[in-house]
Amino acid sequence: MNKVILMGRLTRDPEVRYSQGESPMAIARYTLAVDRRFNRNNDENTADFIGCVAFGRAGEFAERYFRKGIKVLVTGRIQTGSYTNRDGVKVYTTDVVVEDQEFAESKNSSVNAESGGFAAGGTRAPEPSGAGDGFMNIPDGIDEELPFN
Repeated sequence: MNKVILMGRLTRDPEVRYSQGESPMAIARYTLAVDRRFNRNNDENTADFIGCVAFGRAGEFAERYFRKGIKVLVTGRIQTGSYTNRDGVKVYTTDVVVEDQEFAESKNSSVNAESGGFAAGGTRAPEPSGAGDGFMNIPDGIDEELPFN
């Protein structure tokens, strides 16, 4: 079985090209920075940079919505290949062919991560209220019953 699941941040905007022919197909290439779970030398930030390629509608989706710094979840398969470059040297490639891709966090989180947590002008971006679980806090002093039966 050849199945890959990755979660990481885009290192730059996807590079998109379209195939030749009657019905051109989008081919999007991007690189994910995927944090390693364990560090050998106690390095703080150790990541692997993994090339991904998305075809067709997945490529169009990446072109339209993916930007540098956003966190995405990708499932796919590993594909290896080789070619001879202009200097006559054989180059080996390994890519993840994307079968499914989705956002792994909210848009505000990815904006803060890309800017290092700083908003425009160098000021710290406001932290979202609540425990970060996606629910809003209910203010104190509300004595009404919830509107459910």
